[in-house]
Amino acid sequence: MKETNLSHHEKALPLQIGGLLQEHHLRLATAESCTGGQIASQMTAVAGASGYFESGVITYSNAAKTRILSVPEELIEAKGAVSAEVAQAMAEGIRKNEKVALGLSVTGIAGPEGGSDEKPVGLVFIALAHQNETEVKRFRLSGDRKTIQSEATQIALEILLTYLRSLIKPLKKRPWT
Repeated sequence: MKETNLSHHEKALPLQIGGLLQEHHLRLATAESCTGGQIASQMTAVAGASGYFESGVITYSNAAKTRILSVPEELIEAKGAVSAEVAQAMAEGIRKNEKVALGLSVTGIAGPEGGSDEKPVGLVFIALAHQNETEVKRFRLSGDRKTIQSEATQIALEILLTYLRSLIKPLKKRPWT
């Protein structure tokens, strides 16, 4: 069996994220399309991830996005699977369906086929749903399929880490209270 070798940077992000998720008593679920489960794979490569990682789903087809994440068919038909609106619905759907604090989603066109003038290869949307808000970001990545998938994965993890770092640290219980 071949062992997965993550780079130092790839290991560092999930470790930092896991520590902050635990510190803030938050659970995460992911909904991935173009990254094919790479975010979930990196998060679960860390021992103890079950303490903060609920689930990861790969919803590659439009039907799966509708069935598993409750993304409205009409939204996909109107905006396309690769859109800010669908990324938002994916993140909110996984968060709601898994009953977790954070839902992270990625949808995009990794190529080499599938792009158009309007939506070129390398177009990626990443959404993070938390509390009553969902942040969606648009990226235009370049490279081959593997590079686009890897870069989208790292960006999604960095977005999550940035959000977690922005949270106020929970008060630790003082021994005298």
